Amino acid sequence: MAAFGQAPRSDVMYLNVVQLAESFGVEENVVEGWIRNESLPCIHDRGRLLFDRAEVVAWAAARGLAAKAGFLAPPRASATAGRLERLLRAGGIWRDVPSAEILLIVERALAALPGVAPPVRQILMQRLRAPGGVTWAPVGDGFALPHLRAHVALGRDSGLLAALFLREALALEEPPADGVPVTRLLFFMAPSPRAHLELLAQLSSALMRGPLSELLRRGAPDADIFAALAAADARPTRSGATEGAG
Repeated sequence: MAAFGQAPRSDVMYLNVVQLAESFGVEENVVEGWIRNESLPCIHDRGRLLFDRAEVVAWAAARGLAAKAGFLAPPRASATAGRLERLLRAGGIWRDVPSAEILLIVERALAALPGVAPPVRQILMQRLRAPGGVTWAPVGDGFALPHLRAHVALGRDSGLLAALFLREALALEEPPADGVPVTRLLFFMAPSPRAHLELLAQLSSALMRGPLSELLRRGAPDADIFAALAAADARPTRSGATEGAG
């Protein structure tokens, strides 16, 4: 049953309506119908619906529902597994970035994106600069996982991950659910729309497990960050690691 006025907890990983719909392979209005008619547990926070992943898993299991991809899907072989370190080397680590120059830095990373034809690169640049072209996706604890709102098929061996250490907090229309200002960005681009959710889950898992989040938070040397991603690549992705309510 939906809970009104309940504040999100800082120790819980939440999904939003879009993420939940993507996981089950349904439209957003279907999720809203589950709330009204099937007692799908959620909370209302500043006009948004948030879902505790553990509660959703229990609710779905009781009804014989299985996630199809991404945030709630069971572990499986992934085209993006074991690639975080290589993707970061492609996108780079950028320090002391003014918020006004975030898109400029991402453009520079995209300009060096390997294995992409010039027409595709031009489309990427256009979508990056289009109004609302980037989903900022704050995940809590000062981090966000921004990506292009409209996915583009790049090819199996392409994609990138760029780490941006911001000089000042990112200005968002809606503040992060935990209230911590966003100062660390991991902009990512998967090789295909299908691989997007898998890479998102892998990134989120890397932040939740191991030393990566602390290394990024304190601006550790590049070598330490690459080593942490190499270690994350060696671990299986924990299903359900998700972005927050962006």
